[in-house]
Amino acid sequence: MIVVHHLNDSRSQRALWLLEDLGLPYEVKRYQRDPQTRLAPVELKAVHPLGKSPVIVDDGRTVAESAAILDYLVRRHGGGRMQPDPASADYDAYVQWLHFAEGSAMLPLMLALYVGRLGEAGAPLQPRIHSEVASHLSYIDAALRGRDWLVGNALTAADIQLSFIGEVAGAQGLLKDYPAIAAWVARFQALPAYKRAIEVGGPYSFAKT
Repeated sequence: MIVVHHLNDSRSQRALWLLEDLGLPYEVKRYQRDPQTRLAPVELKAVHPLGKSPVIVDDGRTVAESAAILDYLVRRHGGGRMQPDPASADYDAYVQWLHFAEGSAMLPLMLALYVGRLGEAGAPLQPRIHSEVASHLSYIDAALRGRDWLVGNALTAADIQLSFIGEVAGAQGLLKDYPAIAAWVARFQALPAYKRAIEVGGPYSFAKT
């Protein structure tokens, strides 16, 4: 049985969505952030030294990091689903998007959130942060124009991995200038597996992540 160590208001929601989409049996162990500090509880350090979520445990293997978890689930349990043919050019694009989400796109959005809390003290950093956010969102928006999903003609784990970026950008009020991303977010939020994952993991507040 796959065990998902799930922290509220966290990226572990993506693992739940993929598991629902693949129709795999799993168990959820729940953890709650400290309401004041928003930090994960120390109990998560018993699962993984970083004490963060997501983490899954499957057949004695402990896997951390969102992209690694999604890749692991697709490779070991997907049976060819939720990814392009590894021999195709689409697969190379899929791997790029899988890692782009956390490797490039998430940092400027998180900086915008945290630096914004500094008020005037953070003002000198804002132009550069806004420029980086716009650059990354423009890149995603251009890739989604005229298509439903990032790669090929079907939803893949790359869409699930990048979904957090679209939702955080939406929570920060940024999607009015990126209609292709906005339509993509609305599209995946209407999917049954996505809705089931939210029911299992609970709604999350991006403004506090």
